[in-house]
Amino acid sequence: MSNERAIVHMDLDTFFVSCERLLDSKLIGKPVLIGGTSDRGVVASCSYEARKFGVHSAMPMRMAKQLCPEAIVLRGNSGIYSKFSKNVTDVVKESVPLYEKTSIDEFYIDLSGMDKFFGCYKMAAELRQRIIKETGLPISFGMSINKTVSKIATGEAKPNNQINILKGTEKPFLAPLSVKKIPMVGNVTYKTLCDLGVKRIQTIQEMPMELMHKVLGSNGLSIWKKANGIDNSPVVQYQERKSISTERTFNKDTTDIIMLKGMIIAMTENLAYQLRRGNKLTACITFKIRYSDFQTYTQQKHIPYTAMDHNLIPVVLDLFNKLYKRRLLVRLIGVRFSHLVEGGQQINLFEDNQKHLNLIQSIDKLRERYGDRAVISAAGMEAKTISRWNPFNGEPPPLLANRHQ
Repeated sequence: MSNERAIVHMDLDTFFVSCERLLDSKLIGKPVLIGGTSDRGVVASCSYEARKFGVHSAMPMRMAKQLCPEAIVLRGNSGIYSKFSKNVTDVVKESVPLYEKTSIDEFYIDLSGMDKFFGCYKMAAELRQRIIKETGLPISFGMSINKTVSKIATGEAKPNNQINILKGTEKPFLAPLSVKKIPMVGNVTYKTLCDLGVKRIQTIQEMPMELMHKVLGSNGLSIWKKANGIDNSPVVQYQERKSISTERTFNKDTTDIIMLKGMIIAMTENLAYQLRRGNKLTACITFKIRYSDFQTYTQQKHIPYTAMDHNLIPVVLDLFNKLYKRRLLVRLIGVRFSHLVEGGQQINLFEDNQKHLNLIQSIDKLRERYGDRAVISAAGMEAKTISRWNPFNGEPPPLLANRHQ
């Protein structure tokens, strides 16, 4: 038995397209685009047949249709994809000791130590065949001693195949590949590296670590390590989160409607950001209000899967308006998102407004860098003092005093 790690990265091939093909076999072998169907829409997923024309995920739908006029364009159904994803997750859960689900169609599996019972690669290959047989969905995997190399290997294995990168061969495996293949190298970083004449991973492997740090800061160090096949990050045990919520109890009961609505908007924005950060979507919103006499009322509404502020805020405000009795002092308000599913970033590409998507992603980047409350909508400014907390970590949110009393 060896003590080295055995990390598998599994990724369902063109997942949304594969789901649609299970539902309609006429789509097999044809170029298929899935995403927002208006001219402002974005491609969420596309078949390999469409990729041959230069189409890729996150491309404007209008451009994709110009590149591939004969493509079949589908709106996409997040509820159906979530069910298929759960089917795959159930097979993985039954078969392995430790797995991490990082999106609707992607898993990391830690098989370290399993080789004393069974060859790890053989075990991974049998799991892949079981998923294909039981769900009908094509899936690829890469296996190595860490997450980064395994994820890149999966990309090289696709479509519908598998690769094992033996210990000690990580660097030669990575060397000829484009630096774009390194997780966390986006378009901006890629352009910076190209300007330096760096296009292949081998060039980074030959560069001093200090130079990468000088050019790209701490990001550069991470990229240098990944390029050299170094990644000690663990596979984190996956736990299905069913809901996230937040409540605010006021130190002094209030009827300040402007402050209440501002607080509700800020709470909803914060929860929506936490959804996106956790790569999740909600399909059910619950609003809760408690009056000074401790009478508590709740109301909920089912909505199409989303994690977008502009879809969530009007629903929460509508629920508040239905429950609010103007003559009574309010002691507590709460917002809860439930029926959560994985894969927010991908499914959000079904949103038809590309500008809105870009805006939300830019705001989220600022929040990542400067804190959850770094950017707030004007309407939510009343709740500017909401503390930073992460609803995914299980800690209760802090109480907030009413600043208007």
